[in-house]
Amino acid sequence: MSLVRSDAPLALAQLSDPALRVRAVEAASTYDAEGLVQLTLAYLLAASRKGARGSPKTRAAYALAVRDFVAWARENGVSLLRPGRRDGGRYVAHLQLRPSRGRGRSGSLAAATVAQYVAGVRALYRALRWAGATEAQPFEEAHVPPDPTPGIVKNPPYGEEIDAVLGHCDPRLAALLLLCAHGGLRVGEALGVRAEDFQGGLLTVRGKGGKVRRVPLSRRARAALAGLSPAGPDGALFEWTYAQAAYRLRRAFREAGCGHAWRGFHAARKHSGTRLYRATQDFTRVSLFLGHSSVDTTRRYVAVEEGDVAAEVEGF
Repeated sequence: MSLVRSDAPLALAQLSDPALRVRAVEAASTYDAEGLVQLTLAYLLAASRKGARGSPKTRAAYALAVRDFVAWARENGVSLLRPGRRDGGRYVAHLQLRPSRGRGRSGSLAAATVAQYVAGVRALYRALRWAGATEAQPFEEAHVPPDPTPGIVKNPPYGEEIDAVLGHCDPRLAALLLLCAHGGLRVGEALGVRAEDFQGGLLTVRGKGGKVRRVPLSRRARAALAGLSPAGPDGALFEWTYAQAAYRLRRAFREAGCGHAWRGFHAARKHSGTRLYRATQDFTRVSLFLGHSSVDTTRRYVAVEEGDVAAEVEGF
């Protein structure tokens, strides 16, 4: 019997402790990858009160990692419930040696990709412990080498591309881009904006973990939102999925002659954080604006120019 071939993660999270343990043990014993994905999602749903649920993109990445690890464990005779103390490190080594299918410069998976896979499998083992199926923590001491290239270098913020691309966007697409590039919203937050959220020049944003913040918008962003009518009966300004929105913006980038510059929505959010930091020189204010729980996270969103402190050290 599969773990939850027909059950939603919500239903799984509402099972009694004994029933949940039986389901989890069965899925792990039979290497039921889809069942273990659902168990992981159920755990994230149950932990959402602590902000652990994650974005749809994070949940999709965790699901991919769980499927990959379960397949590897089965092929290598690794017990999911009683893994060996070195199995976590063995899986990390496997990821580091895996070909990237031409996407990585070195021909192997990037360090950030390895870290993402390991994060997903760690979530799986948190879910198994939550379900009472095992106390194993095979990745507790597994070393994941840090990426030597900072994320802000690998995926820098957009610059002049924003203004160039806006001229090739219809009003609704332009509003979405401005919410990310001027308002600093995550794309999921932007796609969830409703007409009633915009009042008095401030936008109410529902972020990760159910956190709510009020974001001031630029003159152009305010004008873009004011000109939009709801796209759906619930007052939503956008009815696009992430893939539909990305397709439209990628096409606008190509039409503007910036096709190779498309680096996703996060580069627009970094554009906002970088511009605000240059205006304020204050990471704390930028962190509050972007909705980060830690200033350390914000530092990864800001491109600080080389020679930024040249004037300050001149008189040393």
